Amino acid sequence: MNNLFVYLELEGSQVEEVSLELLTKGRTLANRLNCQLEAVAIGSKLDEIGKQVFPFGVDKLHLFDDARLFPYTSLPHTSILVKLFEEEKPQIALMGATSIGRDLGPRVSSALHSGLTADCTSLEIGDHEEKKDNKNYTDLLYQIRPAFGGNIVATIINPDCRPQMATVREGVMKKEIFDANYKGETVKHEVAKYVSNTDFIVSVIERHVEQSKVNIKGAPIIVAGGYGMGSKENFQLLHDLANTIGAEVGASRAAVDAGFTDHDRQIGQTGVTVRPKLYIACGISGQIQHIAGMQESSMIISINNDPNAPINTVADYVITGEVETVIPKMIKYYKKNSK
Repeated sequence: MNNLFVYLELEGSQVEEVSLELLTKGRTLANRLNCQLEAVAIGSKLDEIGKQVFPFGVDKLHLFDDARLFPYTSLPHTSILVKLFEEEKPQIALMGATSIGRDLGPRVSSALHSGLTADCTSLEIGDHEEKKDNKNYTDLLYQIRPAFGGNIVATIINPDCRPQMATVREGVMKKEIFDANYKGETVKHEVAKYVSNTDFIVSVIERHVEQSKVNIKGAPIIVAGGYGMGSKENFQLLHDLANTIGAEVGASRAAVDAGFTDHDRQIGQTGVTVRPKLYIACGISGQIQHIAGMQESSMIISINNDPNAPINTVADYVITGEVETVIPKMIKYYKKNSK
């Protein structure tokens, strides 16, 4: 009772990255609250799930194993989580802000009348004083997310309803092993007690999964362009540089909105969060929404014709000049000096 739960998103018998990131953050939060970290896996052939998640500090793993539970469909997963949460009464429940999480989270929170904060970029534990009612709340979940199109960062709390539910974007939490030898408890539940036949009224006849051609999140080097690139044609310079140094091409929201490149390359609060070893920002002014998505890069190089651009405040190296001049020189001298 009153523990912290993480819903594990699965692809077959493999736990998705976003869930492992949430377990890492969940372990930190659970330590702060002095409670247990529990995980819920709903799917088919789940015998290997424990090996994947216990190293992240999971104290208890709830398994719901049934061939009808994979691939994901809304009704049975909702029924299982609602009834499990009614039994276990967690104080916090987390899941990924993915297509599944965005479908499942609102259904569960609505059934439990608990409320939900979607698309969080940070989670913390803190206190709150309600001056109007003269109430003090301790150890609340601060659910932090961009609002008003990313123009502000809102901190949302849920003082009275439980569980405190949030969905979190992939990439914003760091994935980290807690203890490679950590051993938790596995509880195998009888699925029939949690679902009815009507929950399976929808079945998946055929499923096609296509891998994204863009690997922004996993790229060790990213060359990103902003509105300052000037045109879609100039954006090709970034692809030329990326091909030369073995990088992936990213973009700011302004560049995507201008039609310079595709949305799946967008980095920032309304795009992907990245942590490459090297991030080269080209013609990016550095609005807070973009910086939030790349500021944890190991090294940042800024190329900008404005020496006072906000991106320069987080950059390790600043090159002041026109991108159309600087990038061809970078390509030329890299080829000249690389072995």
